[in-house]
Amino acid sequence: MNWELLPDAMPEKPEWSDTTRDFWAPGVIEADGRYYVYFSGIRDGTEGMCLGVATSGTPGGPFEPEGEPLRCGDGFVNIDPMPFDDPKTGKRLLYWGSDSSPIMVQELAEDRVSFAPGSSPKELICPSGLQQYERLIEGAFVVYRDPYYYLFYSGDNCCVVPVNYAVMVARSRSATGPFEKKADVTGEFGGSVILQQNDRWEGPGHNSVVRDEEGRDWIFYHAIDPDDRYNPGTEASKRPMLMDQIVYRSGWPEIAESSPSTTERQGPLVR
Repeated sequence: MNWELLPDAMPEKPEWSDTTRDFWAPGVIEADGRYYVYFSGIRDGTEGMCLGVATSGTPGGPFEPEGEPLRCGDGFVNIDPMPFDDPKTGKRLLYWGSDSSPIMVQELAEDRVSFAPGSSPKELICPSGLQQYERLIEGAFVVYRDPYYYLFYSGDNCCVVPVNYAVMVARSRSATGPFEKKADVTGEFGGSVILQQNDRWEGPGHNSVVRDEEGRDWIFYHAIDPDDRYNPGTEASKRPMLMDQIVYRSGWPEIAESSPSTTERQGPLVR
């Protein structure tokens, strides 16, 4: 596949964050011919992250940000937003969370640029110092495979040396929980981990899931090549995007060898 680099998706900064360059981890959804991008940004005059939203009539933008953020707080709790329309209830949901806090969910209003009146954030899964990679959890991504909703999440530090980052999974019969981590079901230490490093790639994580034309799920994620670790002229980790196929066995998603592929494999069917 050949990819074309497009211009900035959101060329104009939001009014509440026009003096910063820190915008993180967008999540996009289409509804009724309009596109909504949810993102994280630092509010002017603070050190805390906010959840923002911008809209566009085309998937490539330009996206125009709303005048006020959805939610703000201290530190980087409010990051990594992921919008999701629940196919069973029709509710519009937003997941987010990090900074050693729980993964959260809250219902969005019909306009998708505010939270539903009377709604409140709900904790779904919490960090754990007793499990691998879970002192900090983030990067929530939810998919529905009847009868379960699968919540993929990552932890705990993607960009230090040595890297300590991987993808875990939990499941529920409801998009708003309660979710059970795979390790809690199996009783196995580290049992929630479905994707972790190997000799070729370090720190795989912060994934999305895309379904191809044959109904197969593919996990897209970033990782670090230890032989080409940094962006040129910086100390910022270079994190190329990778993908691998997901298979479902015994009610749980799995990835071959539980690590990034290192050999040529069949790709997704895309028309």
